[in-house]
This record gives sequence, C-alpha cells and structure tokens, in this order.
Amino acid sequence: MEAHRRDRRLRLSRRGGRWLLCVPFGLIAAVTVVDVLAPPEVHLGPFLVAAPALAASFAGPRMTALVGAVAVLAQSVVGVARTSLTDLNHTYQIIALVLISVIVTFFAHLRERDEGRVTRLRAVAHAAQSVVLRPLPHRAGPLHIASVYLAAEEEAQMGGDLYAAARTGRGTRLLIGDARGKGLDAISEASLVLGAFRVTARRERELPELIGQLEAGMVSADDDDGGGGADPEDDGADEAFVTALVLDIPDAEPVVRLVNCGHPPPLLLREGQVIPLDAADASPPLGLSDVLSPGAPGVPDVTVETFPFDVGDVLLLYTDGVVEARDHTRAFYPLAERLPAWAGDDPPTLLARLRADLQAYAGGHLGDDAALVAVERLAPGEPSL
Repeated sequence: MEAHRRDRRLRLSRRGGRWLLCVPFGLIAAVTVVDVLAPPEVHLGPFLVAAPALAASFAGPRMTALVGAVAVLAQSVVGVARTSLTDLNHTYQIIALVLISVIVTFFAHLRERDEGRVTRLRAVAHAAQSVVLRPLPHRAGPLHIASVYLAAEEEAQMGGDLYAAARTGRGTRLLIGDARGKGLDAISEASLVLGAFRVTARRERELPELIGQLEAGMVSADDDDGGGGADPEDDGADEAFVTALVLDIPDAEPVVRLVNCGHPPPLLLREGQVIPLDAADASPPLGLSDVLSPGAPGVPDVTVETFPFDVGDVLLLYTDGVVEARDHTRAFYPLAERLPAWAGDDPPTLLARLRADLQAYAGGHLGDDAALVAVERLAPGEPSL
C-alpha cells in the first residue's frame, strides 16, 4: 500500500513537472513579444536568463538545455527585429545567455544524478525495512489480525517501533515494542528484539523464558559491540532498551496471557466498552539486564498476567506514539475515549478509522513513530474477511 502511494505521488510529480514547463516557455514568449514592441531604450532581453534557471529547478538536463536553446533563439529574434545580431548589446546578451544556459544545465545534471542516488538508496532502505518489519498475518488460528505502522519521518517506513507474530502448537504469540530513541540506533535495537522473537517464540513454552531470550539477545549484542555494559558515570544516558508487550493467546482458551515490560497497556474492546489491561506488576523494559533472576540464570523475574479474551472481543496494541500525539492545543490524543465510536468494526476497519482520526488530530504529522495492532477472536470455524 505504501509503495502504491509513493508510485502515485511520483506520477503526479512528473505530471506536475510537465505543466511547470509552461512557465519558462511562457516567460520566453512574453519577454520576446514585449521586447520587440518596446521603445528602443527599453531592453528586456536579460530577463530571458530566468527561463533556463527556472527549468533547472525541476526539469532534467535535456529539457533545461532545450529551454536555454529556445531562450537563445528568442534573443536572436529580438536582436534581428530591433537592430541586428551584430549589435554589441545583443551580442553580449546572447553570449551571457548561452553561458548561463550551459551552467544551469550542468547543475540540472548534478541534481538529477543525486536524485537517482537518493531513489536507489530509498529502494534499498525500503527492502531492508520490509525484511526487518514483516507484515503480520491477517489470520492466525481463531484470530483476525490487522496492523498499521506510522513513521514520524515522512520518507521512512520504519523507525524504532516494532511488532511481530508467531504461531505455536497451542496458539499465537504477539510482540509489540518501542525502542528507545530514534534513527538507526532505534532501528538496530528493534531488529535485535524482532530477530530474537522470531527465533525463540515457537521454541519456548512459557513467556518468562521467552522474555529471557529477548533480554539475552539485546545484552549479547551489546557485548559483541564491545560495550561491556553501561558506564556507571553516564547515569544510563547511552543505555539502550526496548519497552515491549509480549502476549500468548491460546486457541482453546478464551484468555490472553501477557508480560508487560514497561509498555503502554493494551485496550480490550468488549460490547462497546474499553477495558485497559493494566498489569498488576509490570516489568522493566528489555535491555535492562538487572531484571534477570539470580536464582534462575537466563530467566527474568517477570509476572505473567491473564485476562479474559472471548469471541467477539478486540484487543488493541499500540505504542506511545499514539497516545502522545498532540493537537494544536498540545493536548494528548484521547485513545480510550475515541475507541467506543468504532466498536463492532473488524480489525482492518478499526485501524483505518483510528489512523485517519489520529492523523487528523495531530494535524497530519506525528511527533513520534506509532504502531497499532488490532486482534479479534473469531468463533470456531468463522471465516476472516
């Protein structure tokens, strides 16, 4: 969907560029006509240099050169109509126009080359991001799943937010998280957690062991980088961590089991009501190795919470970029207050309406990345549309 939107914007941009060519050609025509009809003491020829300069700002080198050639031809027509081409004033104007046309054509070439490099880099980045943040399945056992990722950076597809799903022999496990900070460091931390989850989510039988593997993956990556842990004198300023919510939804039981590692609590939509699934004992974020239990190495001291999750219920997972979005008055987005308006919607429709409402509330620009995952439990044998 995002690739389709980018292709459409590119086509519209090219179409707009063709219309923009009317400006330099129209300028050439207007200056030529007025200069021919103007009194002898009035010279408008110098204005023709604006035509290739304008073309160079949006057109390629060939079109810029064409505009420059037409401008030189127009200056020659003016010279013949008013005096002659050998007139010193028109001769210098033509020479100056040729030089400027050559210069701006060269810069148009440089701009087009740099744009090509940026386009290729974006394509590579998009491919890499698609591998790191894979789309969630629309159906996993009795669950109907939908997801949305909203990057704060306009040209990005992924930041520090993350989500993933994995099927086990007994049900479905889900992960949503938010890496500290922004940029490449946040993406790196997100990729570590996603990689560890995909490797171990099907293998570990219990959630505490799974949390331990996610924790160990981040700690070992820090050791491989030569970090050796945080510097005590830094007061944790450079410490990397990821807030996360790990859920286990069994197929045969109408419950959801979760471990909250410093993440915003999920919201349960049931019969028009919004119920926050607040953990009684939330754990610290991933990456803080001191949460590992000394009595059981590799197993963190976390609490698994169990909540009802029956047929028809919808579970909404989100990152703090959603609830920290602000409107023009700097008020936070009231997610829990907005959700009842979309009660009864299936996950894709719910997220589509929530996304539109969130972007409108924030004026079209979010201050932080935002990820949303909606999960509905279907009745046994019910098809997912």
